[in-house]
Amino acid sequence: MMAATLVHLFPPALQINPRRVGMQNKRRLPPFVQSVLADNNKSLEIISEPPKTVYNDSWFDRLAINHLSNALQASTGFKSEKSGYEGLIEAATMASQKFSPIKQREVVMQTLDAYPKPILSLMKKLLPPSKFSREFFAAFTTIFFAWLVGPCQVKESEFEGRIEKNVVHIPKCRFLEGTNCVGMCTNLCKMPSQAFIKEFVGVPVNMVPNFEDMSCEMIFGEEPPPQSLDPAFAQPCYKQCKATIKRSHKNCTD
Repeated sequence: MMAATLVHLFPPALQINPRRVGMQNKRRLPPFVQSVLADNNKSLEIISEPPKTVYNDSWFDRLAINHLSNALQASTGFKSEKSGYEGLIEAATMASQKFSPIKQREVVMQTLDAYPKPILSLMKKLLPPSKFSREFFAAFTTIFFAWLVGPCQVKESEFEGRIEKNVVHIPKCRFLEGTNCVGMCTNLCKMPSQAFIKEFVGVPVNMVPNFEDMSCEMIFGEEPPPQSLDPAFAQPCYKQCKATIKRSHKNCTD
């Protein structure tokens, strides 16, 4: 069915032979040609990746990125020659290839120890779980952590029968786009972030990534489901995942 559709959509000069893609067929395809039928009509193999999002980091963004990157490198023992966000992504990729999922989360928790605990303790004491604290931390995230996850905004949701602005919506996660790996999202971001925020800030948060469009929602006040019931851990990784190169399996989450 899909093959017949491709024949009708493209003239003979642009028809794609899956066996030749990546070998002899090096002609430049139109931008709208994004995929070819592969694996007996069961999956699509991307042959033209969409352009990466360009970020214009401020001095504060660069300072925060380098601080986190250096802390992660210190925790993993891996030294990246790259700077800025590329260095952070390279360090995270090495951690995903070198450590088990459990160890990856421990490494991130150790990395987050670099943040000032007295300030976090004060926030936890002054802002116990409440409508105000949930909305405060949602707004705080959009202002001070856009350098890590990309532009984001606060959304409303229903919490215990009333409307609150306790959700952070990330249209396209910078970390997920940079790593292109489901397992790095769950093991190096989602799980340790949920644990860290609850332990040191005192507010539970459920991070819900959408691997189709690379968006994510952080729902403050909502307890995350057990890993066995979390849909994020039932998602196979992207075919273009770089972290799977040195792995014997394609599911990076386990």
